[in-house]
Amino acid sequence: MSDKCCLYRVPYILQRHNEKAYVPNAFSIGPWHHKKTRFKETQKIKLKYLKGLLSKAKRKPEDLVKAIAEIEQEARDCYAGPIDVSGDEFVEILVLDGCFMIELFRKHDNRELVEDDDPIFHMSCMLQYLYHDLILLENQIPWLVLECLFDLQTAPESKPLDELALQFFHIILPLTPSPMQKRCQGQKHLLDLLRNWLVLCSEKQEDGKWVAMPSASDLAGAGIKFKKGNTESILDIKFSINHGVLEIPPLLIQETTEVILRNLISYEQCHPKCSNKITSYAILLDNLINTTQDMDILTRDGIITNWLNPDDAIQFFNKLYHDAYLKSYCYMQLCQDVNKYRQRRWPRWRAILMSNYFSTPWAAVSIVVATAFLILAILQTIFTIIGK
Repeated sequence: MSDKCCLYRVPYILQRHNEKAYVPNAFSIGPWHHKKTRFKETQKIKLKYLKGLLSKAKRKPEDLVKAIAEIEQEARDCYAGPIDVSGDEFVEILVLDGCFMIELFRKHDNRELVEDDDPIFHMSCMLQYLYHDLILLENQIPWLVLECLFDLQTAPESKPLDELALQFFHIILPLTPSPMQKRCQGQKHLLDLLRNWLVLCSEKQEDGKWVAMPSASDLAGAGIKFKKGNTESILDIKFSINHGVLEIPPLLIQETTEVILRNLISYEQCHPKCSNKITSYAILLDNLINTTQDMDILTRDGIITNWLNPDDAIQFFNKLYHDAYLKSYCYMQLCQDVNKYRQRRWPRWRAILMSNYFSTPWAAVSIVVATAFLILAILQTIFTIIGK
């Protein structure tokens, strides 16, 4: 296997839990799903986008083919599995799919480029298909191909390719790429770009061994409060041991969320140079959510927005990482701090007191009145004894 290898077939042991999460719905990208007959109709859409891009860039198709042919072997080395297409066909696939993606990102960024007969932006279902299909591990082309094509027909004042791509996926992930205060570098393909952005925007955590995190309801019972985070990355989970506050960035749970997390976890499992950031995140959230009560706590505090069936949402994170191997755990210190705080007695007693006696205004009033009557009764007893 080449050192440049970064695109993998998803192992069956991971794929078997939800095969639909790894297979394109409408658009094949790259060589592995190219020959499937169900994608013939969308090939016409890609050709339409290619022609539009060429007309604006004033480039001939031969120019793009020649440029990609020069890096064909380098592109082939990025794929771990066999590529059953000839050299010429492989180059044509890369040119067509790469130009399609570039034109898609540009139109999304500037709606003035969208024609009246555009088959994607005037059909919302097509965009939904693309949000799914473009993030699949098996449905990628190397980033070096995209960059090569982008540089051939882009004006100097154009937004960078990575920024255009991140903006496209803003709707399915809480990405904030504009303005780009941090630049993503060294990405190997589109899925790798999304992972790099999530990791880059999160605070650095020391990798270590797995440490169990109690459920949300157990933590609430120990006096720990939950707070909706306000950061650029869902991975940036923090705990204040001084105030007992666990801050978690918001997450929308929907079908596309499962697809992207599954493919990111599969990528981490396959690529030897990837840390287990996304896998660690899935495990941490699974530890927190075991029951409907746990889900209710995180939903109430604005951390989780659930678009799935309640029972499916509870099992959402548990199913994500089945059969995944955890090489290292990036939330070890956070979990240790939470468990240390949880052992303290006063926060737990305070939580029990607030839950049992101050859960409602009327409960609080009744406690105050009862206390006042008790004090008066004691005073009356004292004065009676003195009077005798």
